Amino acid sequence: MAAAANPPVAKIIDFQKFRYTEGKKEQAARKRAKEVELKEIWLSPRIASHDLEIRLRKAEEFLDKGNKVKLTIKFRGREMAHPEQGKQVVDHALAYLGEKISVERETKFEGRNLTTIIGKSKSAESVENQLT
Repeated sequence: MAAAANPPVAKIIDFQKFRYTEGKKEQAARKRAKEVELKEIWLSPRIASHDLEIRLRKAEEFLDKGNKVKLTIKFRGREMAHPEQGKQVVDHALAYLGEKISVERETKFEGRNLTTIIGKSKSAESVENQLT
């Protein structure tokens, strides 16, 4: 307990009781911790602007609840010939969400899907914590 004292002072404890209380503390910490989920939102490369805004508002709700969001642009048939349209949709979505988000994984193709993962930015979380 006090190694600097002369003579050094130590405390004798029941090790089983110590392990039990430490386990209880860890269990309580896990119970309070929120598990982050990954929510997916499907988009099309030819999505209308209003439809896109509605889906992005839903993405904002997911982000506010502390979840991460996976934006998936699904290409069908001849849409694969124009991947730049999908990238424009992603760019528009990221511009709409603005400074509130951080890109967890860059945009890339996974088969016929163009995906990116976003989460809430650390600066937005710190501002929100200061307000509450």
